[in-house]
Amino acid sequence: MEKSFNEAMDFRHACKVFNENKKISEKDIIDILEAGRKSPSSFGMEPWKFLVIKNEELKAKIRPYCWDQIQVTSCSHLVVILAAIEDVKPESGVVKKRFSRREMPQEMLDFYMQKYASHLSKTLSSDENILCWTAKQTYIAAANMMTKAATLGIDSCPIEGFEKENVERILNIDIKKYQLSLVLPFGYRINK
Repeated sequence: MEKSFNEAMDFRHACKVFNENKKISEKDIIDILEAGRKSPSSFGMEPWKFLVIKNEELKAKIRPYCWDQIQVTSCSHLVVILAAIEDVKPESGVVKKRFSRREMPQEMLDFYMQKYASHLSKTLSSDENILCWTAKQTYIAAANMMTKAATLGIDSCPIEGFEKENVERILNIDIKKYQLSLVLPFGYRINK
């Protein structure tokens, strides 16, 4: 039985060691990821990508670059959250596609495109600025995933302690398209 929101908030904490022998079901991990996918974001851009890592060897390669934190290898599923870079640029075509999800006349679409570009002109002026903006958006998705997990009795531990470039290299991330925002292990705590 799922926990209520308040019960989930009382249950949730940054789990430091997961039970390596207890794995999250496929249904539950999909529910957790769906909570992230359906999360709100600025301008509705959904500037994230979730990499789900179950492969123990790959988790072991990542761990030294996450300050050797045991959560990276003891978790059931390691979710690496990437922040979009290219897709939020007006010229990418993705922005127009996102706005076009709502039916509107061409002049209204043009208005939104212009408003987006002008409002975010400084934000969109460099990949570094874009990462600052889109990484903030990924935290909304991460919070929703952690809360959903807690309703299911599943633990998590958001990790910012990592060597960004090394983790991106191991995962072969094209940093022009996406950059590392957060490492988020999910699993079950050892001590109930």
